[in-house]
Amino acid sequence: MPQIRRLQVAVSGLGRMGARHANHFLHRTPKAELVAAFTPEPREAAWAAEHLEPWGVKIYSDYDEMLKHTGLEAVCVATATTVHAEQTIKAIKAGKHVLCEKPLSTKLDISQQVFDTARAHPKQKVMCGFSRRFDSSYRNAYNLTKNGSIGRATILRSQTCDKYDPSGFFVAYAEFSGGIFVDCNIHDIDLALWFFSADGKGSPAVKSVVAFGVTALEPDLAKHGDVDNGVGVVEFWDGQIAYFYSSRMNAPGQHDMTEIIGTTGKLSVNANPTTGLLESHLPEGIHRDIPQNYYERFEQAFVTEAIEFTDAVLEDKPLPIDLESSVEAVKIGVALQDSLRNGKKIWFDKEGKRVDEDGQARARL
Repeated sequence: MPQIRRLQVAVSGLGRMGARHANHFLHRTPKAELVAAFTPEPREAAWAAEHLEPWGVKIYSDYDEMLKHTGLEAVCVATATTVHAEQTIKAIKAGKHVLCEKPLSTKLDISQQVFDTARAHPKQKVMCGFSRRFDSSYRNAYNLTKNGSIGRATILRSQTCDKYDPSGFFVAYAEFSGGIFVDCNIHDIDLALWFFSADGKGSPAVKSVVAFGVTALEPDLAKHGDVDNGVGVVEFWDGQIAYFYSSRMNAPGQHDMTEIIGTTGKLSVNANPTTGLLESHLPEGIHRDIPQNYYERFEQAFVTEAIEFTDAVLEDKPLPIDLESSVEAVKIGVALQDSLRNGKKIWFDKEGKRVDEDGQARARL
């Protein structure tokens, strides 16, 4: 029997998502082989010694040295957001394929650098991991939209709501997360770009953004220009509107949901969240459990993402997510965060350039 070729993969960063990515490539992606991992953190290295090294994975404390690992073909970048772009660019230039956690960067110009580097190295597959695109419910909704089942997708309402964490994690995280719109709603922004391009006419061009927010439970977020609840509205030149809500204080647990409203119908994804089919009908009321964090909701989507990225590299197929769209998502997220901070509506011309109220183009952020 011929031996199946397996993609030689490394994971950079072994924190919350990095450790999960490592397990996905190690145990749940049949055509991939996790051969190396990078972490500068002693706690993460200790975890790797127990969970990765016994499987033959070499652990590096120097990212550049990891890129030299013999036979390495691809890197999954899952470190802190502030180094996503730097490590992705280094990997591309080293001849590696890259799956980068979202967002590419918290800054538009740096995200553009990733895109430009990838374009200059067309043999490498480079993808930003927007996990909701790999969720079966979202894919079913997209296919119905693409097939015209709801007419033309015109309005999208989408939210990302995290369970409240009283530890202060989100306050500390806000220092480098880029803000609630870049960190949380970046997924919803990507969904808007995806669904509004289902008609085959390409990614929609943003016309304006405006955002509002409050700090209901964590006033210290203000020192980072952030909030624990945000609302953003994005208008597109083709007559479509997206409404985004993000929250860090959803009491029951994680609730990420989307409505796609078309000219002849509507689709809802996860409007009534649940972790299973059980509902308890008791004297005190009806109860059902819901996911407590993002990973509980999208675990299988992350696994599918790893599998399809691996297949795209091994079989030289188109990637499931276009990198240019991932840069556009950062552009919109950054503009929403700017609108939140300065209290002004932000405009773009039909070429996608940000303009002042008097119509003068602004320099790229």
